[in-house]
Amino acid sequence: MVLPEKPFRYTEVMEIEPRVLKGFRDFLPAPEIARRRFIRILEDTFTSFGLVPVDTPILEYADVLLGKGGGETDKQVYRFHDHGNRDVAMRFDLTVPFARYMAMHRAELYLPFKRYHIAKVFRGENTQRGRYREFMQCDFDIVGTSELSADLEILLIIYAAFFGMGVSDITVHLSHRGLFNRFLRELNLVEQSEAVLRIVDKLRKIGRDETIRQLAAISSTGQAEQILSFIGATGSWDETLAAMEQLSGGISPESTRLRDLGTTLQDLLPAGSVVLDPSITRGLDYYTGIVFETFLTGASDIGSVCSGGRYDDLVALYSKESMSGVGASIGLDRLMAALEELKLTGQGKPSVDILIVHQDSALVGHYHALAQFARARGIAAEVYPEAIKLGRQFAFAERKGIPLAVICGPDEVTRRVVNVRTLATREQQEELSWEEMVAVVRGQK
Repeated sequence: MVLPEKPFRYTEVMEIEPRVLKGFRDFLPAPEIARRRFIRILEDTFTSFGLVPVDTPILEYADVLLGKGGGETDKQVYRFHDHGNRDVAMRFDLTVPFARYMAMHRAELYLPFKRYHIAKVFRGENTQRGRYREFMQCDFDIVGTSELSADLEILLIIYAAFFGMGVSDITVHLSHRGLFNRFLRELNLVEQSEAVLRIVDKLRKIGRDETIRQLAAISSTGQAEQILSFIGATGSWDETLAAMEQLSGGISPESTRLRDLGTTLQDLLPAGSVVLDPSITRGLDYYTGIVFETFLTGASDIGSVCSGGRYDDLVALYSKESMSGVGASIGLDRLMAALEELKLTGQGKPSVDILIVHQDSALVGHYHALAQFARARGIAAEVYPEAIKLGRQFAFAERKGIPLAVICGPDEVTRRVVNVRTLATREQQEELSWEEMVAVVRGQK
């Protein structure tokens, strides 16, 4: 064995500059607590509608993910060869992996299948406010039925989810991809449909003039003007639908679906909360039915915070069996950016209710017994780990947002009592039994 000329010393290792990749983030406790609070609300909402959780791998075979992603999406995918020289990619959304999931596990599942999936996805796109390269999506879908009821339920889940998060001032803009495709057939632009969809999908970002210019480059100026007439139809639900029908060749199954949906929504959601907006097309080419995007009033510049639609043919890419599906995705990071702008994130409750102050190291077992007593009664309790000055322990609790300190020295241990200090006011209640301590904490929760 050959020994190194010089023994290795840990101190000789060059210090590495701590840094994070562009578009990726660390989360400090406060924003992470807020994010997890929203996730719990979403999970409770999804569960109340009968949805069940699923999960899929972050890495998939590249051909599985890219089969229906579309040109723009393919450019954003993190793709590489692993140690086994397999061509793999990181999931860019949760819908395509779910289609693969359904194709593989169809025999183990029941239909209709209602799922939710909250997980990180990855896209190598340009970063901006509310848009990152690693971000959290919250997807919910109903597959195995093409009925209007499923479309309707997805819209109701959207409103229930936002209401649960304390956000009621939202508007869902909705259209029908099938009706837009029918319109494109009237213009003899079926072969250019994918390019048209992606240009129209950027209307809010690039404006009317640039949209016409890009559309004219793949069709004609006249056809571009007609497309803008279709997506620019406005008025009441019935008035907008009538204009869309006229331009797409008359009444059709797709327009009838929209008419029935509008009629049903009148009895279930506040007036104007869902609007028929033919400019909504969604850039991904797997959508076949209704498509929608959700906007927060007062933060429209941040874009849609929840979008989705019906994708009747997606699962067929991985299976001979056709399976209808409809779903939506909440971009949690973009949503939180919008809520921060509107000052709607809130502080939430402290994660810990009491800090048990450490006065004597010989009493460490007693302090933890007291903490267990509190936790068994629904009170989150933390024990400070070492006996230092009380002022420093109080400062720790205040910085962490813990409202109460429980003080217990040798004399209190003997009499099985504690003193409870309200840190915000410096008021202190003394000689409380453990049961009385619980009552005091519950009164402030």
